[in-house]
Amino acid sequence: MTAITDGPRWLDDGEMRAWRAYVIASELLRKQLNRELQEQHGLALADYEVLVRLSECEGGRMRMAQLAGEVASSKSRLSHQIARMETAGLVQRVECGDDARGVFAEIKEAGRVRLSETAPTHVAGVRAHLIDLLDEGDQRSLADIFERVLGHLGRAG
Repeated sequence: MTAITDGPRWLDDGEMRAWRAYVIASELLRKQLNRELQEQHGLALADYEVLVRLSECEGGRMRMAQLAGEVASSKSRLSHQIARMETAGLVQRVECGDDARGVFAEIKEAGRVRLSETAPTHVAGVRAHLIDLLDEGDQRSLADIFERVLGHLGRAG
């Protein structure tokens, strides 16, 4: 790590190109995927991601704190999101039997149905706007790069 007295290590042109392309493209990609889900199904990308994570868990449930990490959200923001999704009948909160302070988020049948309805739209968007633009080597490189970033930031891949 660079000492504070050393001053900043400014990005050169190539580094700046990579950084700006990542920032803009990743933001535009998320907006596009969100727009497609909203327009075609009235579901936000963030809610879709919660449904996916819950559907992949045994029993369709996950501790709220773990879920927040999985979707890169704060516990507070996720709590509000789950409240909205509960009102829509997609998920429910369930007390942890072994931990009075712990709470699970659990996907409901309506959430599973909603996920199965929206998944084709989402995967078509992911393919059209990212995956199909890359060859297999690009896909491996992209995965390797962001798994390294996740590891550096202390998140599992």
